[in-house]
Amino acid sequence: MARFLLPLLRRSFLSVPGSHPSVFDENLLRLLRNEISYLSDYLPPRPPPQRFRSFSIEDHPGEQWIRLRSKHGDEDVKVDVTMFDGAAPVPSVSIAEKVRASERGPRLHISLIVEVSRGEASDSVLELICSAWPDSLDVETLFPLHRKVAVFRPYFGRNFKNLEKEVRRQVISYLEERGVDDDLAEFLHEYMTNKDKVELLRWLRIVESYVQK
Repeated sequence: MARFLLPLLRRSFLSVPGSHPSVFDENLLRLLRNEISYLSDYLPPRPPPQRFRSFSIEDHPGEQWIRLRSKHGDEDVKVDVTMFDGAAPVPSVSIAEKVRASERGPRLHISLIVEVSRGEASDSVLELICSAWPDSLDVETLFPLHRKVAVFRPYFGRNFKNLEKEVRRQVISYLEERGVDDDLAEFLHEYMTNKDKVELLRWLRIVESYVQK
């Protein structure tokens, strides 16, 4: 829809402020209102939840990320989450497998930055970069940080997949104890699918408001 509207958007900006709507403006408004009506009536977004299990959710309109916060004993757990930022490549297998993968749709990706600290007074922070898939959560890397010490080109450690199996297992258990697990990944995909609708409707209404002035 966005690409479809761009030529009309560019033309509508040529209208003289205060003049009667041009034909292009009227066409653009009609298209915008049809799209808004369709999304509102047939694909309406749900009111976003404010919590998931122990996590509170901070979601600001117009932003492409959200923040989750939780407590685990004396630790603060913060998770910054992007909207969909990629998809898994189609596997290089047989044509039949490629067709089945196409029918299932893209396997979308969400990036997470997980930060575990012992309160604001603590200098040490453990940060983990994770990938959330529709049904699983993968750890990409983890590294300690110091809030008050700036390090030029810090060492981020090995790729998580290259660590010893037992180390990987313990890190995954560490995250699961703090609520960062496959269930969270599944929830985030549902949340971001809904947020995508919310943000699209918001964007369409802003454009409509501008054009009809």
